[in-house]
Formats: sequence, structure tokens, C-alpha cells
Amino acid sequence: MTFKVFLQYALPHRFLSRLVYWATRWTFALWKNWLITTIVRNYQVNMAEAAQPDPLAYQHFNAFFTRKLRPDARRADADPAALVSPADGRISQSGAIVEGRIFQAKRQEYTAAELLGGDEAAAAPFHNGRFVTVYLSPRDYHRVHMPLQGTLRETVHVPGRIFSVAPFAVAAIPRLFARNERLVCHFDGEHGPFVVVMVGAILVSSVATVWDGLVIPPYASSIRRKSFAGQNITLERFAEMARFNMGSTVIMLLPEGMAELDPLAPQQAVQVGQRLGHRPG
Repeated sequence: MTFKVFLQYALPHRFLSRLVYWATRWTFALWKNWLITTIVRNYQVNMAEAAQPDPLAYQHFNAFFTRKLRPDARRADADPAALVSPADGRISQSGAIVEGRIFQAKRQEYTAAELLGGDEAAAAPFHNGRFVTVYLSPRDYHRVHMPLQGTLRETVHVPGRIFSVAPFAVAAIPRLFARNERLVCHFDGEHGPFVVVMVGAILVSSVATVWDGLVIPPYASSIRRKSFAGQNITLERFAEMARFNMGSTVIMLLPEGMAELDPLAPQQAVQVGQRLGHRPG
């Protein structure tokens, strides 16, 4: 075990995340400007795409981090049958779910049921389905969009650790995505159910949705389910659905036959709206 991996187990995850949550919302100009310029410089953030291109105009670091893009900065694939990327980032892994098991990294996998909070019934439609995992780094746009049109049925806030989701941790920590704090969003689409999972990460495991506002934190001590049945919350393909306050990972689960994935290589860069696959028929 490397020292970096050891720290993932040893660090007080929630204490650090609460501290960073506060620090990234501090409006003191010298502090927030230093944080923003450091990230822009070190990660070569493309501010020309932002609706507000001046990085120092943001009220605090989190406002910069969750910045809105210009309307023309991203476009959905023109084919209405295309499955589109929900996030900017890099493909961590993608492919077939094999008898309920999802590939994480070499010698690492987890089950769909574990990811969905231990719910075998909810995982059943995805037993031999497809998955796509997208990793968002600090340089990326951190709003998450719909891969397909869907009507929100339920969200499940699953408690857990807050390990880093950087590639070194994904390769080393068993079942990482099924252990981290996460928000599971269940949708009903035209061709069946699908799931978008917002996986939290160390240093602010914070998620906000367009329908409920800030959901994480507070951190959960037990599974929290919230039904949206009958509320008719329908989001179009490519519509914004949520945002991460700091970096993390998005995982899509699709039932067998809903879509065939295009060839997607690990570490391949993707953008919101980019075609990842195609619905048959």
C-alpha cells in the first residue's frame, strides 16, 4: 500500500470535508482570489467557455468551481437517439455489467446492488446492462446533465466514506464507488429505467440537484430515500440535473437493450452532450 492510499484510510474524511466546505465559501477577497487563480493556473482551466470569464469576479471559490458555461459552449449530439455524456471529464471505465458486476479497475469490481445502496430489486433491471463512469477533475465543468430524457422517480442518499476518486485511489481501493457517500437518482425513460449516481469525493462530498437544492451535506448516517412519484419532474436530454461542489464522479447505469455504447477508452476525454452511445431501433 502506498502512502497516498494509506492516507485515504487514515484521514478524517468528514472533518476535512466540512472544513473545505466552509473555506470554499469564504468571500474574503485575498483568500478566494488566491484559490481561484491557483486552480486556473495549475489545471489550465478554460475560462473563455464560462458565462463569466473573469475568474476574480466570482463571489467565492465554490461559485467559480460550479460556474455556468456560455450557452454555445456545449451542444447535445444532434441525433435524438444518441446517449450523451452527463459530464465533462474522462472515462474511468465503461462497458457491460456482467451478472450484476461493474468493473472499477484492474482486479477491482463492485455490484450494481451495492452501488444502489444494497437494493437488489432496484439493481435487477441492470443485471446485464451497460455502465459508464466519468471522472471529473478540478479543471472540469462541474454541472451534470441528463444523458437521456427521464422522469425522476426516486433519489437515494447512501452514506459512506469519502475517499478520493482520483485514478490512483480507484485502482487501489476495493469497491470504492460502492463505499463513498453518494446520491442515486432513479429515472424512468421512454425505453425503461436508468440511473445517474453522483459519487462524492474527499474534500467536500457536496451535491446539489435542480429539483431539491443542496442534498449533501448533511452527511447521512443511514440510507435516506425520497420519492418523487406523481410530481412529474421530467428533464429533457442534455438538461442540467445537478452539480458537484468540488470534484467527483458520475456513474450511469442502463438496462440491457436500452443503448449500445460507442467504443470508449479509459482516460478518454468527454464533454457534456457528446455522444457516448445510441439507442437501437
